[in-house]
Amino acid sequence: MVVDDQVMVRAGLAAIVGSQPDMEVVGEAGDGAAAVTLAATALPDVVLMDVRMPGVDGLTATARLTGGPNPPRVLVLTTFHQDEYVFQALRAGASGFMLKDAEPTDLVAAVRTVAAGEAMLSPVVTRRLIDAFAAGTLAAPPEPDPRIEALTPRERDVLTAIAQGLSNAEIGALLGITTGTVKVHVNALLGKIGVRDRVQATIVAYDTGLVSPGSGRHPGGDLRV
Repeated sequence: MVVDDQVMVRAGLAAIVGSQPDMEVVGEAGDGAAAVTLAATALPDVVLMDVRMPGVDGLTATARLTGGPNPPRVLVLTTFHQDEYVFQALRAGASGFMLKDAEPTDLVAAVRTVAAGEAMLSPVVTRRLIDAFAAGTLAAPPEPDPRIEALTPRERDVLTAIAQGLSNAEIGALLGITTGTVKVHVNALLGKIGVRDRVQATIVAYDTGLVSPGSGRHPGGDLRV
């Protein structure tokens, strides 16, 4: 589903997606409120969401969509390369963030990525997200969080490594375990903390204080950011 208040932009995005043999555009909306209503009947797997729209904006609509039953994956598209939109989009439950000037092939790849259950966020944006937490721009609460308390010590180590931006192979090398074992831990911890991908897991790691802003140290070990 394509959501944008500009008709020409919607048409362009729909044309790019619709040209793929394995993709179908099930609906288009010009604002966030219409998007939420349409999604209830169109049941899209992925929503391409603009940020700035009249009435209900894209960030609010994203939160409503991802907070409902059987939520779609939301890929936020914007012309505004500002950290505040990235942070707000991710907190709202978006699975990815891209600029509208991205190449069509990159957009198609991003749709496939989020549809497969992965997060679509460039390493540069991930680094800036981590830096913002480390600088205290996005402060973490000091109180223990039940989501983290439910994790095993090994799962906490894996979550901390995810928050560092490490791949499964890098986490395995760091912790001395196989990549397959890392995948098992990742799947388990994502379920326990109630998120769908690694980007959301990174936010939880900082929000809950598992990884401390500035030091990057967590209660269960010596991993640092």
